[in-house]
Amino acid sequence: MPACELGPEDKKKFVSDVGQRLVREHGKKKYYKPAQIRKAALDGGYQPDYVCWAYCMYASPSDFAAIHEAAGEACDYVAMKAEVLANLASGESFLGIDIDLSWLEWPDIELSSVFDWFDFS
Repeated sequence: MPACELGPEDKKKFVSDVGQRLVREHGKKKYYKPAQIRKAALDGGYQPDYVCWAYCMYASPSDFAAIHEAAGEACDYVAMKAEVLANLASGESFLGIDIDLSWLEWPDIELSSVFDWFDFS
């Protein structure tokens, strides 16, 4: 099974943990570099197979594609991001949302329990 088909059991915790580390280490950014994302996930004690899930949340779409092209993998950025967002929103609908948006540009949906560590103001 390709690595991108694996996912952390608790995606909400994973996304929050990696996001906290990224903001703490690199400040608030629209997108982070793949090496920064990988380090944040691994420093959090997550398996290397899970890093792809962090890439879909915090890397630019072009960086995500380049990572997987270089590895000869065919991971679907839109499908992965939609799955993570559905888990985060606990049933909220993402129909009509531009999935290519950075995590900082998401529409007004209730994700405070995931990003309660981040001041959006």
